[in-house]
Amino acid sequence: MVETASDISWEDVARVYGRKIYNFAYRLTGNPDDAHDLVQEVLLRVRRGLPTYRPGSFEGWLWRITRNAFLDDVRRRKRRPTTALPDELDRTGLVSSPAPDEVLASIRLGEDIQKALLDLPYDFREAVVLCDVVGLSYEEIAQAVEAPIGTVRSRIHRGRRMLRERLG
Repeated sequence: MVETASDISWEDVARVYGRKIYNFAYRLTGNPDDAHDLVQEVLLRVRRGLPTYRPGSFEGWLWRITRNAFLDDVRRRKRRPTTALPDELDRTGLVSSPAPDEVLASIRLGEDIQKALLDLPYDFREAVVLCDVVGLSYEEIAQAVEAPIGTVRSRIHRGRRMLRERLG
């Protein structure tokens, strides 16, 4: 695990964690373009924060940054709603092909599961995705979301139950 900021560079973070950040972002947003934007924002925040990073759980710090960037974006969108272009068209009006990350994300979880995830309240969705998609331990999730481990366990249990109900 990373002990100090000098142990890892920004490029290392992008290379080693980029796909995991994207997968987490995609499961939170449900939109490939929003997920890419979120990954860029997270990597910018990591670049700014690496010099002041203090030893501890690097992944916990990284997931907390991702979570906070997502919540900041949700708040910003509530203040300034926009109308999006149709998903099947890019800015030039041509049909776009999905990026490799999007294909991988869609293969791992079916569209019905992604829709059910997006229907979950945010706290439950976040806990389930961090546990079952990203693969973090309960302790790492508790640190990332700044909640007691009992709360994390409860959110995962209830989130999984809600998913089963929506998928059943």
